[in-house]
Amino acid sequence: MQAVEELSRTSGTLPACSALGLARATLYRHRGAAQGAPRRGQHGRRSPRALGAEERQAVLAELHSERFVDQAPAAVYAALLDEGRYLCSQRTMYRVLEGAHEVRERRNQLRHPHYTKPELLATGSNELWSWDITKLLGPAKWTYFYLYVLLDIFSRYIVGWMVALRESAILAKKLIEESANKQGIQRGQLTVHADRGSSMISKPVALLLSDLGVNKTHSRPHVSNDNPFSEAQFKTLKYRPEFPERFGSLEDARAFCVAFFDWYNNEHYHSGLALLTPATVHYGATATVLEQRRIILAAAYAAHPERFVRHAPQPAAPPTAVWINPPKRADDREDLQ
Repeated sequence: MQAVEELSRTSGTLPACSALGLARATLYRHRGAAQGAPRRGQHGRRSPRALGAEERQAVLAELHSERFVDQAPAAVYAALLDEGRYLCSQRTMYRVLEGAHEVRERRNQLRHPHYTKPELLATGSNELWSWDITKLLGPAKWTYFYLYVLLDIFSRYIVGWMVALRESAILAKKLIEESANKQGIQRGQLTVHADRGSSMISKPVALLLSDLGVNKTHSRPHVSNDNPFSEAQFKTLKYRPEFPERFGSLEDARAFCVAFFDWYNNEHYHSGLALLTPATVHYGATATVLEQRRIILAAAYAAHPERFVRHAPQPAAPPTAVWINPPKRADDREDLQ
């Protein structure tokens, strides 16, 4: 807001607000607050149409009377008119009741609990895994195979997968346990993130993670953004040219996944990893590969420096921190105010 004020002194309010994408009303409101001006409705003036305190109490007493206690304000209003009495309008009756905190939905309503947005950070391999289950179409209509996948968020490395005939908490427990043992996970080292499917929130999986000393988090209901890496990996799987419309058998699905996950981990140049493979990042070979690329690019620059506009090219490096739902920065929150 200070930047808008400074710019408005030299260029005017309208050009300054247009340049910075700020509504003039917001600027005027901010100026008024800085000068101590009262906001709308805070001037202390009372509307001439408003009921006095005694009149409001009389309306409330009438609504509380034995004959009207179970009646709607519309029925009370009509009954009083037929008796030759007028206290106030129907809308004012509702305002009086609302002022007394007596307006609410009579039916029992479903109240959804508040779910906190997960904010998860990984700065190295085997710190944060996400897992999910997707369906693979079987040989006939309404037949499916279930693909379980455990993904390391930092390296995008598939640390474990399984194809089964059904979705089962026992199978999920087995996959997580075997993958954790294979990766040498220590207590307190790992967090496993998943959505709220029946297998993900099952008791066997929760007890296993507790026994292994692994933290668990879950996505908010119906929010796919809370598990984006698993969703993106499934999209890569199903958009492969060789991905079939249907799998002929469980063995067929498993054979396809063996080839796919070997390619994905060891040959796929991942755009989110600066075109490194997941295995390179997961097993700490990033520096070696980047140095080799740096040598090749330096040789190319030495041979033809005129082909490079500004400077010698440098290989891109993968991110050093990966977030699920990064928190908003303090300066971003201030810009919104």
